[in-house]
Amino acid sequence: MRSLAGGGATDARTAKVIQLYASPSGSVEAPGNRRATRDQGRGRHPSQQPAATGGAAKSVGGQGKSGTSGQLGHPNTDGFGRPPAPVTPISDDIRLSESLGVEHLGPNRSSPLFSLSGIRGAVADSLTATAGFIRERMTGEYEVDEFGFDPHFTESVFFPAVRQIYDKWFRVEVTGIENLPLEGGALLVANHAGTIPVDAMITSLAVRDNHPTKRYLRLLAADMAFDTPGVGEVARRVGATLACTNDADRLLRAGELTAVWPEGYKGVGKLYKDRYKLQRFGRGGFVTTALRNAAPIIPVSIVGSEEIYPMLADLKPLAKILGLPYFPITPLFPWFGPLGLLPLPSKWHIHFGRPIETGSYDEASADDPMVVFDLTDHVREEIQQTLFRMLSRRGSVYLG
Repeated sequence: MRSLAGGGATDARTAKVIQLYASPSGSVEAPGNRRATRDQGRGRHPSQQPAATGGAAKSVGGQGKSGTSGQLGHPNTDGFGRPPAPVTPISDDIRLSESLGVEHLGPNRSSPLFSLSGIRGAVADSLTATAGFIRERMTGEYEVDEFGFDPHFTESVFFPAVRQIYDKWFRVEVTGIENLPLEGGALLVANHAGTIPVDAMITSLAVRDNHPTKRYLRLLAADMAFDTPGVGEVARRVGATLACTNDADRLLRAGELTAVWPEGYKGVGKLYKDRYKLQRFGRGGFVTTALRNAAPIIPVSIVGSEEIYPMLADLKPLAKILGLPYFPITPLFPWFGPLGLLPLPSKWHIHFGRPIETGSYDEASADDPMVVFDLTDHVREEIQQTLFRMLSRRGSVYLG
């Protein structure tokens, strides 16, 4: 585990994760029944439906409450306030559990963009899509919602361009897409990394291309994205909005799949030696939003984003002068100028975990700091443990 932890001193949360992996297997108390959800009429994915059991329910704080609803919460972990679930220690021969999707044992795929024909094909596809967009824009009608989301622009210009990188450069593998609801709102929570946060647009395309009903993913982005000239307008057009409580509430109430990256700049700007070690998840604002809207939380684990721009150092004085959260030094930047901005072709794997139900909590839970903290820590550790298991079955970083 020392190699995963990065060696040396570790923070309290990382030490807690390591302790989980070092603990022997054993039986744990199954979560008790909880009060029936407030949202019985809302369309949910079958994995979110409670299974009828008997007995008394327990609240997050451990106080007994009567109820007849079935087991809720995350299927692979215990209720909050109970002993941690047993975790298989990492070893050389460990394999992912079924909850992480099927094993893909086919031949490795190299990036077609390394070939001249691959480059020509990518440029041709993007130009064709853009030409079709201009033609339809001049003759047809299109809609833009209250947040500025433009599906016509997204489908005709943005996604075709991103799809070239998605398919031919990062060769993205997606598992767990069946854990996303067919309808209704849900809050997707993912790890953040990459120096330049391209993981948001890659995850957005992963949902659109793999979901059975081709749902859009609405992104909650930092204010810097909207303060940057040119970037803010495009971000709005492709479905992003400001990461604030009001916008998040409106999206979830409208039944949208909404995504947030709670690590923020601490995650996207961490050094390469700290890769895949989750940073602090803020103050749990995303949990408060999910509780108030009875929206399930879906942990999303992304492997591959840490290696596109390996950040070796951070020039903090220069970053402060330029008004940036960090100024990265990578193997290619700034030594190769604009060419240093070319991401390395790491192999990506995005896993959508099983939903963590929030409908069983009462409205006061959103204002209870202990409930918010416990649920925030629960989501963070679920993503961290999943990342460890995904890394244990990973092949070559760039040729996998």
